[in-house]
Amino acid sequence: MKSQSLSSASQVVWTFRQAGTDEWMPATVPGGVHTDLLALGRIPDPFVADNELKVQWVAEADWEYRGVFEASPGGRMFLVADGLDTLAEVYLNGQRLGETENMFRTYRWPVDGILRSGQNELRILFRSAVKYCLKRNAEKPLTPKTGMSLEGSVFVRKAPCHFGWDWGPKLPPIGIWRDLRLEQYASARLEDVHLRQQHRNGTVTLSAAVRAERWDNVHLVAHLKVTTPNGRRTYETHLPLEGNQGQLAVRIRNPQLWWPNGYGEQPLYDVEVSLEAEGTVQDRKQVKMGLRTVELVREPDAWGESFTFVVNGVPVFMKGSDWIPADSFPTRMSEAQYEHLIRSAAESHQNMLRIWGGGFYEDERFYDLCDRYGMLLWHDFMFACYIYPHDEPEFIENLRHEVNDNVRRLRHRACIALWCGNNEMEQGWADWGWTNPNDPLRVLEREAYEKFFYHTLPEWVHELDPDRPYWPSSASSNVPFQAPNSPERGDMHYWDVWHGRKPFTAYRQQFPRFMSEFGFQSLPPMETIATYADPEDWNMTSYIMEHHQRSGNGNGLMVAQMTDSFRLPKDFPSLSYLSMVLQAEGIRYGVEHWRRNKHRVSGTLYWQLNDCWPVASWSSIDYYGRWKALHYAAKRFYAPILLSIEDQGALMEVHVTSDLTEPWQGQVRWALQTLDGETLRSGEVAVSLAALQSAKVCSLDFQTEIEATLDRKREVIFVADLYQGEKHLATSVATFVPNKHLKLVEPGLNVQVSRSGKQAIFEVTAHSLARFVELKLAGADAIFSDNYFDVLPGRKVQVTCVLPQGWTLAQVKKALRVQSLYHSFA
Repeated sequence: MKSQSLSSASQVVWTFRQAGTDEWMPATVPGGVHTDLLALGRIPDPFVADNELKVQWVAEADWEYRGVFEASPGGRMFLVADGLDTLAEVYLNGQRLGETENMFRTYRWPVDGILRSGQNELRILFRSAVKYCLKRNAEKPLTPKTGMSLEGSVFVRKAPCHFGWDWGPKLPPIGIWRDLRLEQYASARLEDVHLRQQHRNGTVTLSAAVRAERWDNVHLVAHLKVTTPNGRRTYETHLPLEGNQGQLAVRIRNPQLWWPNGYGEQPLYDVEVSLEAEGTVQDRKQVKMGLRTVELVREPDAWGESFTFVVNGVPVFMKGSDWIPADSFPTRMSEAQYEHLIRSAAESHQNMLRIWGGGFYEDERFYDLCDRYGMLLWHDFMFACYIYPHDEPEFIENLRHEVNDNVRRLRHRACIALWCGNNEMEQGWADWGWTNPNDPLRVLEREAYEKFFYHTLPEWVHELDPDRPYWPSSASSNVPFQAPNSPERGDMHYWDVWHGRKPFTAYRQQFPRFMSEFGFQSLPPMETIATYADPEDWNMTSYIMEHHQRSGNGNGLMVAQMTDSFRLPKDFPSLSYLSMVLQAEGIRYGVEHWRRNKHRVSGTLYWQLNDCWPVASWSSIDYYGRWKALHYAAKRFYAPILLSIEDQGALMEVHVTSDLTEPWQGQVRWALQTLDGETLRSGEVAVSLAALQSAKVCSLDFQTEIEATLDRKREVIFVADLYQGEKHLATSVATFVPNKHLKLVEPGLNVQVSRSGKQAIFEVTAHSLARFVELKLAGADAIFSDNYFDVLPGRKVQVTCVLPQGWTLAQVKKALRVQSLYHSFA
């Protein structure tokens, strides 16, 4: 098999134009109309100010792409498109090959007799998905109006969030968004390869079910070769095919198992399946595979039914977040940007991401990184929050191809733990007023929903990928329309703190079996705000700041919750800082509670990891890759050994939670002390944990001490430190009053800066309590080993960062910016 890329990087000359006009402009493939127009200076940057509104015409128009390329036809020739976005007609040398209606599908057209030797012309006409959706919605309105997304977007198989979401803009891309190529075969090709693994008694049987497409009667032989991760050993077998199908297998004794992040290594075996005819390779498929088992254990227990992921026989508490598309224009995503996000998740001890159903099936770079970093995936299919036309046979047939393409493409991946039908559609039917027995269309669609997500889709998935669990919806109890957010079974989305304006303490009243969504918003860092808002717009209720806030009264909700915890900030940069600290504190509060109860709760995925544009949102990493306070907090609250305090007025309970697969011993040293460091009462307690255990190690009542004087509770804090031997692992601080009522004074922060190799070292001290200390380097996006941390008087906190390229120590000292909670209002 030979493959010829038709991308711009392969010397193909691509141009594009608005349909009905004469001007052809240079284009980039893969790419899109918005990014091409932006590169040519024809539209303003839609991420700046309110420019999004000025470019709506782009998605409302039809567009045409033209590619001119050289070819040398021979054998069987196919044009293969991995991603056309979305409604397209494809012409080669003036002959119509077909049309597309699904950005998630791979389309393949035979081009024998059409492809010429020498120069060829490929033209692709894209029709406006926006106009199509509005037309279909006028004919058959399905979902109640929300204003969040384009009405009728459910009728086209395109990323739902492209039409707007409560964190994203309305900028539907249009164009050739994935690889486009010619494939050339002689006698046969591999139509399908299904790799499976069976684990038994320390041996893995790795099998390959092969299906070939052939064009003559030559004798075909399938080969399977598996090479160990270190390349030192190879397992091989071959099989003459009877007809077009066959199954091969090798046995791997003492396999190197693949583990989630934090539980072991991620060795990947090289697997090659090839197809030969008369000694000549006709086609081959090469992948990397991690050998592991994943089960979703759902068993009756004292609280209902468990929901625990078990990997290689070990129950794993899932620590993670929800993933959304990382750019509104996905072709702009580089491998370096993908790696930064996945590596950042791994560095914060996450072991699972949920691929949210309002985006798209990611490309191979993303899954490669998840395999490498041990990042398990809860993988939604691409349905979210709306009623889809599952009653239409043509729609179902389109979905069948979509599911077939993507499950077959991804089923060998070690990282994928579960297939999930959709995001929050079941909740819509159960709780959002979609159900209406007096509306025949609603009755029909409700029945169609149940048929598709409880019967049709799981049957497809089981046929294609029988070794992975399937879950109908997130959130769901696995019973159609019944208690999709049940605390007794299934997974939960808990939004009463954000949308319901409940305090963070409400998290402690929830005991889900698996928390797959919960979150709280923050502003991004000021460096990001400055990319879309001028200083005159740096106000929470300004037009531009509200334009970059898509969750209704989101800015107001942030400020309201902020006043519960903090004093009003002195300026807008302090507001940005406080919003991030508030977000981090809220999510920490919930995660620590659920990890303390890991015998009952089996995982937490906070909403959300990342952004698709610069915006106020629930993310822990902003659009430009900058870590917010939440991501630093996640590195602490997702640590393998977690120290946490359950504060109940004057009562302080100290807990230690272990994700280690072996016993752990250490000590907790605690103290009641004043803000300037005077110790009023202290103690030490030994900690001995079994593998994977969480335990309360002490309970302390300070009623007498905090009521000694009228203001005493404003002047003291409770501090717990976790040690293993003399190695200090963690510090946790709890207060007896909200942070806004603490009698904080100027902490006298001092930072000594030094250098060791390529690292800058910062030693931070204070003469009084400094809460949520933030370090920044002006002019550099530095990621520190820790940030937004507490500094206690008489102690030294050491953090590091990679020295910005080309910087001297003097430059670091000059660029260093330090602030704390006190400085946000004083």
